[in-house]
Amino acid sequence: MAGASTFPTVFVAGSGFMGSAIAFLVASKTSASVQIYDISEAQLAKAEATIDKFGKSSVEKGFLNADQLADLKKRIHTTQSDKLAAHCDIVIEAIAENLAIKKDLFKRLDNICKKETIFASNTSSLPITTLAASTKRSRQFIGMHFFSPAHVMKLVELIPGFDTSDETLTKVKKFGEELGKTLICSKDFPGFITTRLGLVLINEAAFALMEGLSSADEIDTGMKLGYNHPMGPLALADFIGLDVCLHILETLQEGFGDPKYRPCPVIKQLVAAGHLGKKTGKGFYEYGG
Repeated sequence: MAGASTFPTVFVAGSGFMGSAIAFLVASKTSASVQIYDISEAQLAKAEATIDKFGKSSVEKGFLNADQLADLKKRIHTTQSDKLAAHCDIVIEAIAENLAIKKDLFKRLDNICKKETIFASNTSSLPITTLAASTKRSRQFIGMHFFSPAHVMKLVELIPGFDTSDETLTKVKKFGEELGKTLICSKDFPGFITTRLGLVLINEAAFALMEGLSSADEIDTGMKLGYNHPMGPLALADFIGLDVCLHILETLQEGFGDPKYRPCPVIKQLVAAGHLGKKTGKGFYEYGG
């Protein structure tokens, strides 16, 4: 059975693939009750279907039995009301990677949640200190960067903001360990550790392609077989979404003021053409179906 949780009630803001996976992870690894919040009823219905899919797969692979899955599903609830965050112990935000939208959400929840509630953002690149400043609880605000799919990937990157307390970091570390994750900590600089390094590689691979160094497949094969990466950087960019990659590169360039982060023109062109990777069927590669 799932173990005890540092945070008995968890509020996941955002019901996309990432939010759904985080909710499933929390409910499968701990005894916590999980609320998934979204303004879209259709998106919440999609989240329920996604969680059903995760559950079926987990039972088939032997990670859960039928009783554990039934218990897990009883503890996951969906809601269109942010007022249900009032009694939660931690908010995990997993909405669009947009600073203004995230700040607005946290400002609203700050006025709803009890004063002890910890706020965690799943942002992969936006400044935690700036997000925290939209609330009156900067000491209880932290970055908690999961990787997709969150219930499978082993890493969580923690990013304390300028005012994040040691107590908050300690509690969130303990929670991450309860979720079975390996934890790394980064200072609050643009892109943190993983996004900064990963996007530099993606961007350089795009420049290599643009310069005619080799084909997309051979560039990716070089990194897979030469550096033991599970996926080549151009295929990874398609998986992440080229629009997301472009936004992160622009965030890095603005945050550091360094031209080495300038987005490759090919990425800009693909995004302008609406070729965003797997989600649109075409990016650096073409995808059937």
